[in-house]
Amino acid sequence: MRNPSPGAGTGSGPTHGRTGRPRSAAADAAILAATRDALVELGWSKLTMGDVSARAGVAKTTLYRRWAGKNELVVDAVAELFDALELPDRGSLEADIEYVVLQFAELLRRPEARTALMAVVAESTRDGALRDRIRSAIVDRQKRLVVLGRERAQARGELPREEDGPVTDSTTDLIFDVIAGTVVHRALVSSEPVDELWVATFTALLMHGLLGAAEA
Repeated sequence: MRNPSPGAGTGSGPTHGRTGRPRSAAADAAILAATRDALVELGWSKLTMGDVSARAGVAKTTLYRRWAGKNELVVDAVAELFDALELPDRGSLEADIEYVVLQFAELLRRPEARTALMAVVAESTRDGALRDRIRSAIVDRQKRLVVLGRERAQARGELPREEDGPVTDSTTDLIFDVIAGTVVHRALVSSEPVDELWVATFTALLMHGLLGAAEA
């Protein structure tokens, strides 16, 4: 079963194959944090690389050695937030799903996450390259949580084991789309609470389907 590691084979992350002086993790973190702060304060249209460099205390040339432009920088600033999501073993598939959904919802409540995600998604409707970067830097990397959750559930005997292949990959994609799409719509589009009761109901529906959830 595939298990995409963060940044592996995605072309994401602020490297772009450039060489030169060794990268500074502290500088990268400061730049990405400054990007999120500027986006919340200024919005997408007014955000510039100059704003970010001033806030982060680095030269604009430093930014451009790492990122080709604003699109790449903002996507990586969002991706860093999502990379912090984790899936500790809660003892059952149902508990694992509930935990990660609540953790995801908590992330979306942060102003920098909400603003940054909504901005890049809106901008990507007019920019195919930006859509591709969102897919590689955020979507594909976060599918690791689905892969891990399924592997644990199979090891517990909660799900049947499957061979790696197109069918398994398609199922991973579908599970991710259902969970991420539902939570984003609930939290950011409908602006409804993603609380423990809602998460329990959603998880029951995901686990058992319409008929099973009604009986649960």
